[in-house]
Amino acid sequence: MAVLSEEQSMLRDAAKSWVQEKSPVTAFRKMRDSGAELGYDAAAWNEMAEMGWAGVIIPEEYGGSNFGYLSMGLILEELGRTLTASPLLASALAAASALVLGGTDAQKSEWLPKIAEGTAVGALAVDEGAHHAPDRVAAEVKGGKLSGKKTFVLEGMAANVFVVSAKGDDGALGLYLVRGDDAGVTRTRLHLADSRGAANVEFKDAAAEPLTGGKDLLEKVLDRARAGLAAEMLGSAIQAFETTLDYLKVRVQFGQVIGSFQALQHRAAKMFTDLELARSTVEAALAAIDADSPDTPELVSLAKAKMGDTFHLVSNEMVQMHGGIGMTDAHDAGFYLKRARAAEAAFGNQAFHRDRYARIQGY
Repeated sequence: MAVLSEEQSMLRDAAKSWVQEKSPVTAFRKMRDSGAELGYDAAAWNEMAEMGWAGVIIPEEYGGSNFGYLSMGLILEELGRTLTASPLLASALAAASALVLGGTDAQKSEWLPKIAEGTAVGALAVDEGAHHAPDRVAAEVKGGKLSGKKTFVLEGMAANVFVVSAKGDDGALGLYLVRGDDAGVTRTRLHLADSRGAANVEFKDAAAEPLTGGKDLLEKVLDRARAGLAAEMLGSAIQAFETTLDYLKVRVQFGQVIGSFQALQHRAAKMFTDLELARSTVEAALAAIDADSPDTPELVSLAKAKMGDTFHLVSNEMVQMHGGIGMTDAHDAGFYLKRARAAEAAFGNQAFHRDRYARIQGY
């Protein structure tokens, strides 16, 4: 595990304590069963913001703590353990990153304090099809007005401001800010397998403010979102593994605890080693972002691809090793499997990132 500073250790411990006390998996089940339109518990989100989590990567002059991306990853990992749904990834990481890296002083002053306080939610609107393909963009801006459609926008129903990829008047790809209350914004709620908040969003002559940085900014923001999501997936996969391991130690079949069966021991060992390798890649990616390392893109793609494979494996094994009960909605195993599938696809699946890694390496 990465060597943490005193502040980071305190942040991680606070997150661990909060999710165990205030946001166990039963809280996620309750939120899902309530049919919450936003896909998260607003009261829980307010508590997270009050603890300062929404401002972890935001500079101090805009109300944040500027603790960095590894610190944000520690929080997301703990939230992932209990499948806590919140706008932390979409708003406090992705949208906030776009503003920090490419916003004007006026844009930063208007939105970053609100995002840090949790009073405003940002959303990153990039994809236009069924799969992650940030280069395939039909949305365009003409005369300061943005038109186009975006799919699978995380926290799209809750967003007060959208960070939208589109082609400008010169045909170059870039990011633009669009206010959520603009008359040209239409949202359609999506019901995803993992019960998180998402929407398809249509922009029709919506007023758009450009961010500086063009396509390079888009890639930097996406890499930060990917690394954060990988950290959340790591927490979910670790919890799924630990829950399964506990079950192997108590479930008796054929007069023996099933954890004594060598075949299951081998499968558990495989999961453990994969999780350790996955942690190394995730922490390396987050540390590279904090250090502004030139190899950040390849480390992020490595982390997202490895974490996708690992969470896929562990969620499958969780269901299989729990047997019949693991296939019922009454057990939590299904939640982890559904979250794994949705998280794999978000911001690029394993195939996308293997291809991207190979291209970066020159193959």
